Amino acid sequence: MAPPARTRPRRAGPKAWNAPGRLSDPAPRLGPVLNRIDLRGSRRDPRGLLPRAQLDVSVAVEQIRPVVEAVHEHGFSAISEATLRFDGIQLSRLRVPAEAIAAATDALDPDVRAALLESISRARKVHADQRRTDVTTQVVPGGSVTERWVPVARVGLYVPGGLAMYPSTVVMNVVPAQVAGVGSLVVASPPQKENDGLPDARVLAACGLLGVDEVYSVGGAQAIAMLGYGCDGVDESDRCEPVDVITGPGNIWVTAAKRLLRGAVGIDAEAGPTEIAVLADDTADPVHVAADLISQAEHDPLAASVLVTPSPALIEAVEAELARQVTATKHEPRVREALTGVQSGVVLVDDLEQGLRVVDAYAAEHLEIQTRDARGWAMRVRNAGAIFVGAWSPVSLGDYAAGSNHVLPTGGCARHSSGLSVQSFLRGIHVIEYDEAALRDVAPHVITLANVEDLPAHGQAVAARFGS
Repeated sequence: MAPPARTRPRRAGPKAWNAPGRLSDPAPRLGPVLNRIDLRGSRRDPRGLLPRAQLDVSVAVEQIRPVVEAVHEHGFSAISEATLRFDGIQLSRLRVPAEAIAAATDALDPDVRAALLESISRARKVHADQRRTDVTTQVVPGGSVTERWVPVARVGLYVPGGLAMYPSTVVMNVVPAQVAGVGSLVVASPPQKENDGLPDARVLAACGLLGVDEVYSVGGAQAIAMLGYGCDGVDESDRCEPVDVITGPGNIWVTAAKRLLRGAVGIDAEAGPTEIAVLADDTADPVHVAADLISQAEHDPLAASVLVTPSPALIEAVEAELARQVTATKHEPRVREALTGVQSGVVLVDDLEQGLRVVDAYAAEHLEIQTRDARGWAMRVRNAGAIFVGAWSPVSLGDYAAGSNHVLPTGGCARHSSGLSVQSFLRGIHVIEYDEAALRDVAPHVITLANVEDLPAHGQAVAARFGS
């Protein structure tokens, strides 16, 4: 299923800087012309002026609702029909045979195996330090509250398979769930014609390296519905039991299905197209900046690449580099469309202080700081999914092998949400334990508050224990 049609934006380009707002078109340029926004001298909240992908998930929700409801009601037959319709593949069963996972793992290219094992090792090291421990607070003598951290029982991990294949996403979803202590993990990923209707072989191999043996050849909204509601298969061994939490990125249809299922199951986030923002000054290397903007643009035509800087000279140098580098990149049409879309652009600011306010307002999924004293500026950032400090910490490092997690909030959600972590799979449960003396001591306060709220039975539940 294709994303909803979208209108191509008017390009705004360099040369005619007028504060604040979008700018007029420049003379033709060989490379992609980035939208330019001049915020010098502006004291307005910049959120309404910044580039952002225009996606309406609510429209997609209504379009995908029949698919989700059909899976809920009809199970395997509805999944089979949707898979044939959207992926052009006739499913014979849902679950990937164990021998297929083992074969993909055995056949994995040695260099890819080594890279995945290094990614797994580093991710385990970082995520192990996130595991919370139970804490007991002695409120009063005889009265305590313990916070227990309990993993959810079963998790569904979605691994997309559209414009690119993502064995790294298997690592990023599975490792924190395993560290959290989740007992039952299931992966769903779209079937691929070139792999005989199974998910991408490298995705299967990543599952094998991580010890995940329950994998389903199902993608899109139908996969989310299968995970959320459970689904019968061709036989009992092919059945998928419902999960408690669904995590993992996907296209707008996956996001819409997660919104529909939210409440019936927990979800990590409604992930949108990937984003990179770069806060840079005149010390930044334009070769690095251009390469990093391109690296995220190659994900998707809707990917967002934003440069925030007080340096007009850097902007000119970056655009010259884009003209050179984009023509040499493998996915040039996709990259060019993303870089020139309404969601991407250059923001010119007075200084780094204003730049900091801009990137905080933008709340990027990935934020690079390429400035003097990059760490100092990075530690002042309040809103970002992940922050990459200095010239030697590109977003690509975090995508694969920094040890951090690459499942991050998009669309400005970093203002209120975090990336995937061990905490995503844990629930804090308070255990309240008071003895008679401790309850007697606080009883008058409980009864007073119950009466204030006109809930006298609440107070009586305490008073009854003392014969009054």
